[in-house]
Amino acid sequence: MLLAVLSGFILAFLAPWLTPRLGRAVGWLFGLLPAALFVWFASFIPVVASGETLLFSYPWVPGLDINLTFLLDGLSLLFALLISGIGTFIVIYAGYYLHGEAYQGRFYLLILAFMASMLGLVLSSNLVALFVFWELTSITSYLLIGYHHEEGKARASALQGLFVTVAGGLALLAGLVLLAVAGGSYELSELLTSGDVVREHALYLPLLLLILLGTFTKSAQFPFHFWLPNAMAAPTPVSAYLHSATMVKAGVYLMARLNPTLGGTETWLLLLGLIGATTMLIGSYMALRSTGVKQVLAYSTVMALGTLTMLIGVGTEKAITAAVAFLLAHSLYKGALFMIAGIIDHETGIKDFRELGGLRSAMPLTALFAGIAALSLAGIAPLFGFVAKELMFEAVLEAPAIGTVITLFAVASAMMVVAIAAVIGLRPWFGPRLPTKKTPHEAPPSLLAGPAVLATLGLLFGLLPMLPGQHLLSAAALAVAGEPIEVYLSLWHGFNLPLLLSATSLAVGLLLYWQWSRVQPALARLAAWDHLGPERGYEKVMASIVSISDSHTRLVQNGYLRYYILTIISTLLLLLAWTILTRYPVLPSPDLSGIAPHTFTILAITALAALYAVTTRSRLGAVAALGALGFGVALIYVLFSAADVGITQVLVETITVIMLVLVLFRLPGFLDFTLSGSRLRDGFIAVLFGGTITLILLMTTEVQFFPPISEYFIENSGPLGHGRNIVNVILVDFRAIDTLGEIFVLALAAIGVYAMLKLRAEDRKS
Repeated sequence: MLLAVLSGFILAFLAPWLTPRLGRAVGWLFGLLPAALFVWFASFIPVVASGETLLFSYPWVPGLDINLTFLLDGLSLLFALLISGIGTFIVIYAGYYLHGEAYQGRFYLLILAFMASMLGLVLSSNLVALFVFWELTSITSYLLIGYHHEEGKARASALQGLFVTVAGGLALLAGLVLLAVAGGSYELSELLTSGDVVREHALYLPLLLLILLGTFTKSAQFPFHFWLPNAMAAPTPVSAYLHSATMVKAGVYLMARLNPTLGGTETWLLLLGLIGATTMLIGSYMALRSTGVKQVLAYSTVMALGTLTMLIGVGTEKAITAAVAFLLAHSLYKGALFMIAGIIDHETGIKDFRELGGLRSAMPLTALFAGIAALSLAGIAPLFGFVAKELMFEAVLEAPAIGTVITLFAVASAMMVVAIAAVIGLRPWFGPRLPTKKTPHEAPPSLLAGPAVLATLGLLFGLLPMLPGQHLLSAAALAVAGEPIEVYLSLWHGFNLPLLLSATSLAVGLLLYWQWSRVQPALARLAAWDHLGPERGYEKVMASIVSISDSHTRLVQNGYLRYYILTIISTLLLLLAWTILTRYPVLPSPDLSGIAPHTFTILAITALAALYAVTTRSRLGAVAALGALGFGVALIYVLFSAADVGITQVLVETITVIMLVLVLFRLPGFLDFTLSGSRLRDGFIAVLFGGTITLILLMTTEVQFFPPISEYFIENSGPLGHGRNIVNVILVDFRAIDTLGEIFVLALAAIGVYAMLKLRAEDRKS
């Protein structure tokens, strides 16, 4: 299992080197990996379908007893099959679609890394690993959306998607930590059986809100839905994979995964049910209002994500059955439609439905598969989309508390979806032939393989709905519900209310399509209200961040080092003083009885040297005074039996004095850059800060929570370190990593100095 997850990263690492060497066959050859993963995951269907859950564990951080665990049940297996199966056709598709582009190798690096990240996300049982893979999907999708980085729109869309999803990811991280605290474990396999404990915990509401904030941003739920259509600036293979079948469903996956733990409460029902239904309605409306091919598909994806969220929130057996069926149906028809959109763009150069028509004769196979996928989108028998839509209507009709509201939203959305599907399945292919930028012709097998297989599966699963339902969907529903659910899928349920709602939505939807040319201008006029939408709120937030950063920079980052130091020291002084005065009302009284008189003499010399260094106007005198101060400190070390440290101090001070003399010898005399009042202020703060640090050091000598570690070093330096010089043993054995780091820093500094000297010598020669 670990190799299955990491294999995508391994191939991604090699992709930039392999891509130019494989030529036109790159898509087919790279597609062998996700195809092999699909076959391997499919081999688990019999075991998982029987209700068994598989757990794979690998040591991750043994010292903290943390393992990297993967959970394979019906839900994770369904997603793994979708990710690897659709990923196979996307990789093949991109080989032809992006052939000859300069960044094709980078594309394969990112798309394969994204595929591996998604597999890790849906299979992870450890919450920490799940979050790591979650963020990897955000980063790789950001780079994929901005694939055409030379275009401003692509960069802006990529940044927008990154900001929204990563902000939600931070909330998710906090929510997952609280979930682990409430449930007593970081393992999903244990949390899924601790639902009662988590729901009754005092942290339930905050952790629920934080986790839902993360999932809502990822799966483009209202009011965060605006980033998903803008992400269509990415190449079509990216849109087809990331934003229809995989990444945007990551949030849906996590909501479904945590349903046994967090679901079943009124808060869960209201938040997911109402927000999901609202997202569904807004997505349908925006899709009907749009005319761009990918834009229409993107908003219909928003509609589907809202539908899935709503069904998970309702949480009944019917709703969960409808959710897993709708998940599969949507992945099949939306993956096919997005790839068909890319075919239209690739073969005609047109990206707007208003400029398309009559392509059926030039592209008959593409038109056929587009029609099949569009029928599934509309929910028309005998496609699998019809089965899923019937289940959705049954679920909302039986929904508790909010059933009436979400039923009205579902019917209104279904009407608009029928019109959208008719636009996709009819308008580009029928009617008079409209002029195109390129001469259209049938797509090659590389482009057509994905739509053909996915659309055909949608038809096959519709004609034989129990084919996937008896096996995988039953196991997926079991994982979502947390208890056995009898999934029954059928193409015909008799004459009932869901069928009547389907017929009504079909009739009204076809009427909307018939009047599409008139409806479009009317809906376009409503665009004047878009400035009140959440995207404008996002723009205002980003503008406010820039404005605040600009004013903060002007105030704080003023370019004067002395003010930076003054601010840091003053802030630290206030915090330390406040802590001391409020928590330690009795100040320490140091015991000076054991200090020899000559020690006081050395201390007085160092104090006078420091005072002379800050008051003299002679640079040479200041350097000499600093040297005297350093040598005084070295004597203190020697007097208190730290001869090694004292020798080090002498060496450092000697070198420092020599270097300062050599440098300062070439500088002009002192100049008055500050007023005497400013110098008095700085001196006062310096005295206060030094006094405070001294006070803290005295206080620490009076508080001892643990035995001093020095006793351990004294007892073990000989037996364990085989040395009598305790300081050397500490540096070389007990703190070897720390010493190695210091050596590395010194070596790096030496290399830098050598490089600068070498560069200066070369400049003189030239």
